[in-house]
Amino acid sequence: MDKNNESTTFTVKAIGVIHSPFTHPKEAPIQPAFAKGAEGVVEVFEPYAAALKDLDGFERIWLIFYCDRAADWKPLCKPYLDTVERGLFATRSPARPNPIGISSVRLTRIEGNRLFVQDIDALDGTPLLDIKPYSGKFDTFPTQRNGWMDTVDTSNPKADGRFWKPQTGK
Repeated sequence: MDKNNESTTFTVKAIGVIHSPFTHPKEAPIQPAFAKGAEGVVEVFEPYAAALKDLDGFERIWLIFYCDRAADWKPLCKPYLDTVERGLFATRSPARPNPIGISSVRLTRIEGNRLFVQDIDALDGTPLLDIKPYSGKFDTFPTQRNGWMDTVDTSNPKADGRFWKPQTGK
């Protein structure tokens, strides 16, 4: 692989689908931290169900998913919670060159190939790419600096349609 080749592509396939109460981007919380108690079900496709073994011992899991309804990316954007244009890679906008999302959600139970989760922020029908266990031993890092996010008001986090393709038929 040529590391300077911008046209290099990869094939990624969905291993499941995320079901949530959020059918429209304006309904969805902007991060799992603002989705307290929002319940969802992660359906893992049958060929991957055996890979769920031992996952039930974890309180939280990482969901890696494809933001299939995200708009085309731009190098600068105004992120949620802010009115200042920022560099895309300094934001969590779903409209990215590779629109991959990650969320840490609470795993409440597993029934067969279905994971019952809370604090979900993904849209209903979102393709699931991977699952990884969240570990407080490895995934928690104390920080002193959070960039521009240190200056914004998070008391009223609202999503809008700025990063999503227009929906039809609604």
